[in-house]
Amino acid sequence: MSAITKKICLLGDFSVGKTSLIRRFVENMFSEQYLSTVGVKISRKSLKLKTDLDTHQVNLLIWDLEGHTRFKSITPTYLKGASGSIIVADLTRSKTLNNLSHHIDFFLEINPQSSVIIALNKADLIPQEKLAKLMELYGAHHSTQVVQAYPTSAKTGAKVNEIFYELSHSILARS
Repeated sequence: MSAITKKICLLGDFSVGKTSLIRRFVENMFSEQYLSTVGVKISRKSLKLKTDLDTHQVNLLIWDLEGHTRFKSITPTYLKGASGSIIVADLTRSKTLNNLSHHIDFFLEINPQSSVIIALNKADLIPQEKLAKLMELYGAHHSTQVVQAYPTSAKTGAKVNEIFYELSHSILARS
């Protein structure tokens, strides 16, 4: 079994749930308490992924980048060398949905060969019919690097593991 280490970054506006998604994935925990990330926080998690040819141990270095604009000048440095990104928006705040394309383009400008997953977070807070409409509107992107969009909930855990596993599989396929 081969082992590889890959850097991934979570991007999005402040308070969309980036830290909560990471905490749910890494520790299987959720907290209602909001703590704003300042700068960057790095977490680690190892996954075993099977491909047609082999089983791989993928060691993820998960970079949680703060969503406020005051650090935008250093953000490109944090993004360099990332193999993939999860771009997060809050389904209950339309401004964060409208900013998705900006975050995707910004990440791919620095890492043009990387993979991107869109996480439309807080899906547990909106009715199913509204969720379907929002997924249709914001779930697609013009870039071939955008693998897929998922309605996620860090609170319930819905689709959280899937976004990290799907991104990891896409990164392996591109390597």
